[in-house]
Amino acid sequence: MARSRAAEPNWLAGQRLRLAAIRKEDAATMAAWTEDIGYLRLEDTNTALPLSVERAEEEIDSLHNGFDALAFGIRTLDEDRLIGSVGFFDIEWSNRVAWLGMGIGDRSYWGQGYGSEALALAIRYAFCELNFHRLSLSVIEHNDRAIAVYEKAGFRREGVFREYGERDGRRYDLVLYGLLRPEWSEEPSAAKPARRRSPR
Repeated sequence: MARSRAAEPNWLAGQRLRLAAIRKEDAATMAAWTEDIGYLRLEDTNTALPLSVERAEEEIDSLHNGFDALAFGIRTLDEDRLIGSVGFFDIEWSNRVAWLGMGIGDRSYWGQGYGSEALALAIRYAFCELNFHRLSLSVIEHNDRAIAVYEKAGFRREGVFREYGERDGRRYDLVLYGLLRPEWSEEPSAAKPARRRSPR
């Protein structure tokens, strides 16, 4: 018996957030995030460099034209406010593997579980819709908040690039994590999918 369309889950929506396409008009918000050097230093090991709105628009255009990358804006359900982004890059479709990157750019949403919810949505979409078998990610060792979120979601520490990054005269390891589809719990509490109603 066919399942009712009303019961189909929306993998892109959770309890407080949804994953959506990044829009051209999001460029100003995303450029503003890059003026927060503390945020950029946690996001990756590259030089913290603010972007102009025009440069942010170019990056948004490139996101929509790539074959080996997919990116989503993280938006609140109540206000449709863009608070961060999450995506998959270096995708190898034939091997069903990808790297994952995520950031909550709006500091007013830090420490409230939004990162955990967004990550759970991204993982669910990766495994249930994109049919990936493996997700990989890397994180600088002093980003304790992100490490806690990743490990809570089931990512396993697989190795390190020793003394990979330098901040304020000190060297830091880059920690490597991986998550396989069979290891993933299918019902993370933070990402219970919204039910999509069929049109009347």
